[in-house]
Amino acid sequence: MLQTLPRSKTPSGAAYIDQGQDGETLVLIHGVGMRIEAWGPQIERLSKDHRVIAVDLPGHGFSAPLDAKPELPNFVAWFARLVDDLGLEAVNVAGHSMGALIAAGFAATEPSKLRRVALLNGVYKRTPAAREAVEARADEIFSGAFDREAPLERWFSSDERDGAAYRLVHDLLQKVDPGGYAAAYRAFATGDAVYSDSWPLVKAPALFLTGDGDKNSTAEMAEEMAKAAPQGRAVFIRGHRHMVNLTAPEEVSEALADWLTWQPAR
Repeated sequence: MLQTLPRSKTPSGAAYIDQGQDGETLVLIHGVGMRIEAWGPQIERLSKDHRVIAVDLPGHGFSAPLDAKPELPNFVAWFARLVDDLGLEAVNVAGHSMGALIAAGFAATEPSKLRRVALLNGVYKRTPAAREAVEARADEIFSGAFDREAPLERWFSSDERDGAAYRLVHDLLQKVDPGGYAAAYRAFATGDAVYSDSWPLVKAPALFLTGDGDKNSTAEMAEEMAKAAPQGRAVFIRGHRHMVNLTAPEEVSEALADWLTWQPAR
């Protein structure tokens, strides 16, 4: 049974948790169809040494829907407002999938508020064929044809489908609000190139992590972003796909803990 973490809310209706008080602040942003609980292993590990804030995306979990067009810059503005509402100064931001696109947008548009940025299973400059496929899925979802099982086929390999990670993600997809899912997926489908040319200007230490079996957020994408960012590094988790933070939780948590020690080059 899903264990729901108790939330607080910002004045604008964004739901979040705030755990740990020592060390720098880390903010975690999940992907489409998920919610705060998808970061469970990372919250447990990283809150021992850092203040960890995790947020529900608009229309997900306990957050109010996005009060704007379903476009990536509006999700980035939503996140920037959350940072301001919480009175945070410079933060470390880690995002998974759609959360990675938001983290990239925040890095591009709010550099004075950023210490470090980490993209887990992030997409970058999709091929025309890949873009056509994901936009077709977005159109289908927006029309109301929401297959809650389909993402599981892409996100997990056959030998990962008996584990706790699969069961958790399955349960979260069953609970997600269709309207919130559709809005976030639309922004995800159309947002991969919005901030893609900004990486050369991002001076913060930047981690790009993915599973080497992820066919949509590929190792090649992570490597290209790492090459474009002045302080970028790519990390590949062998034998895993899209939900790598849940299927390889120790490796991902340790990679994030290491990233949180990187110091900006002078």
